[in-house]
Amino acid sequence: MTSPDTAEVIIVGSGAGGCAAAYQLAKAGVRVVLVEKGGPLARDGSTLDFNRVVRLGQFNSQEVWADGRGRSFKPEEHFNVGGKTKWYGAALLRYSEREFGSDPGHQCLGWPIGYEDLRPFYEQAEALLAVHRFAAEPDLQRIADRLQRRTPSWRHEPLPLGLSPEILNDPAEARHFDGFASVANLKSDGDTAFLSHVRDLPNVTILTGRSVTDLIGAAGDASRIVAVQLDDGTQLRADVVMLAAGALHSPRLLQRYLEVSGLATSLPAASSVGRNLKLHLLTAVLAVSNANITDLIRKTRIFLHAELPHSSVQPLGFDAELMSTLIPGIVPRAIARWVGNHSYGFFLQTEDGAHRDNRVIAESASTSGRPVMDYDGARAPQALAEHHALVSRFRIALARAGMLAFSQRIGIAGTAHVSGTLMTGTDPARSVVDAVGKVHGMRSLYVVDGSVLPRSSRVNPALTIYAWALRVAEGVSHRLRPPAKV
Repeated sequence: MTSPDTAEVIIVGSGAGGCAAAYQLAKAGVRVVLVEKGGPLARDGSTLDFNRVVRLGQFNSQEVWADGRGRSFKPEEHFNVGGKTKWYGAALLRYSEREFGSDPGHQCLGWPIGYEDLRPFYEQAEALLAVHRFAAEPDLQRIADRLQRRTPSWRHEPLPLGLSPEILNDPAEARHFDGFASVANLKSDGDTAFLSHVRDLPNVTILTGRSVTDLIGAAGDASRIVAVQLDDGTQLRADVVMLAAGALHSPRLLQRYLEVSGLATSLPAASSVGRNLKLHLLTAVLAVSNANITDLIRKTRIFLHAELPHSSVQPLGFDAELMSTLIPGIVPRAIARWVGNHSYGFFLQTEDGAHRDNRVIAESASTSGRPVMDYDGARAPQALAEHHALVSRFRIALARAGMLAFSQRIGIAGTAHVSGTLMTGTDPARSVVDAVGKVHGMRSLYVVDGSVLPRSSRVNPALTIYAWALRVAEGVSHRLRPPAKV
């Protein structure tokens, strides 16, 4: 085990980016300390318990935020080893090549790298995550066939999933992977796919239940981060610090440091820290038919429409019990259960545009001690218009397929795909992180979580975060452990 006093790299957070970076660095022999605010999840079955996970929200963060109007809310965040990857729906898709370029008409900013730069790391991540494509189950195949036959503009293809094929032999896990944490390690989250390979190496230390409160700069050189301070006052020193706490939390750490160090007024990138916040525009659709639904996994296809290039549709991996939670409480429970048994759920998402006024602001006296998420979807009207068209067209297609559809928009508390608050780019005046993951103008601070994403894409971001972190960590390991010259 690496002594915290001799670390070369400190990683703050153990979500997708933190786990992947720790893996890559550890395999290269770099001495790593990973600090996670939460602890490991219980393996007693509680993370599959509908009441504890859904009704009570027992595993959600209880941190209270304010929106742009000062109203309180709790984002759906998770503090535990593996972060959100323990709870996500296991969809692992690559960005398309076009999604690395800019799209001014949709307020989408381009990456400082291209698809080919990330391709080998996509491949590495997919191998470690054991990405698998399942055959469409009978009920979904029937729905997909009717959709395509009666509304040919919709097409569908297999959805790459981080699920073991063995999950088909475990109905309890199969019905509770989307939004639940696997007990039997049948879902390829960051912990099981990355940390499990390196956690016992002598050059790795994982500190859990410890929160990083501050970044510490070098005496006389604020641009060089040399340590982090934990909530008990302990300071850990390292050559490199990597932020991997997530797009709502990493920018707050950096904002606080920039203020106390004086860099807030002199570092060109400082004005962009916390800005360009992106949330996928999300709507849940409940599609009801006369047929009793018996599919087990359900979430096996992705639906696309050529005229909606920033949008996609995925089935929800929800069983009848979960489907009934989408039905308003005023509906008698007997009816709700019938509807749940005859329903398929779908998750409609549209890429958000980048707007600098959508941002995260660290807690301070001026915010009444609460962090702020100032977000308004109307600031990206093109995205909002496409999302409305997506919901309308998909509901019409379902009606033509013989299904009655009900929809519910997901609000700003739905932060599963939040991104962009420490955006990567080439211009230090308009972005925060450069093409190799280092904060512009700072010498030892890197970012490996979803906050770097310039675009939210039409698909889930997890695989791209893994790939980005692997790429950044490889570059840092080469800096710390230069390859031998041949």
